[in-house]
Amino acid sequence: MERKNTERKKATDFNQEVLDIYDDYAHGRMNRRDYIKSLGVFAVGGMTVEALMSSLQPNYAWAEQVKADDSRIKAEMITYDSPKGAGEMKGLLAHPAKGDKFPAVVVIHENRGLNPYIEDVARRLAVAGFLALAPDALTPLGGYPGNDEEGREMQRKRDSEEMTEDFIAAAKLLDSHELSTGKVGAVGFCFGGGMVYQLAVRIPDVIDAGVPFYGRQPELEDVSKIDAPLLIHNASKDERILAGAPAFEAALEEQDKPFTHFVYDDTNHGFHNDTTPRYDEQAAGLAWTRTIEFFNKNLKS
Repeated sequence: MERKNTERKKATDFNQEVLDIYDDYAHGRMNRRDYIKSLGVFAVGGMTVEALMSSLQPNYAWAEQVKADDSRIKAEMITYDSPKGAGEMKGLLAHPAKGDKFPAVVVIHENRGLNPYIEDVARRLAVAGFLALAPDALTPLGGYPGNDEEGREMQRKRDSEEMTEDFIAAAKLLDSHELSTGKVGAVGFCFGGGMVYQLAVRIPDVIDAGVPFYGRQPELEDVSKIDAPLLIHNASKDERILAGAPAFEAALEEQDKPFTHFVYDDTNHGFHNDTTPRYDEQAAGLAWTRTIEFFNKNLKS
């Protein structure tokens, strides 16, 4: 675990510039040295840079909404083939404890591997009645290392096309899995949100519904390849992602592609992740309710 402190802070406890600095660092747009230097300006009133850094990092104890041994579900780490990607991949497979077949959802992590927050998201989907598979893109490098900072560095070493193939292989596995109804959705966060778009573009015959959370939009020339309805969640303060939204939406509308786009007021990139100060409980709850309703409509009916 990364956190030493246990006090939960909110975005409103920080200067917005601090959150923007963290976002730049978390997405590789700022190196560690510049990150520390930039935070130093805000380390005032007895707050050290180290303490400020600690308060911004995730505390995964906060993410456990569904325990690993919850009697409502069955969850296990599995290995699956990814012949065009890493060759062999691992991921958390979770499904309801009762029942024979379920609609399926690929759960795609951020730019740091399969951390406890994403594992919990998979279990939440299992509680909601879905067969969920959350792959770990860091599998060929030894798997998620136990902290996000190292995980980010590891994920940067992976070939982007191979990673895409790893998630394509996961979706295809769910499409034919013995516990699957053959209806497959995808939900992802940050890097994973962008990957949801890529799955919708690359395997439209497999993906029946896509839910990208603050993900980078695909190239406009690829919009024509999308068949699955999309439910898009974005944060109002996420200027980087929102910059590409108007042109993308215009292309979707022009080509009569079904989508719904929600922008959540006064929220930051990562607002669904309940392990960091950027978490917004109200927006995250509403976005998740809408996500489950969307999957119920498009995968269960």
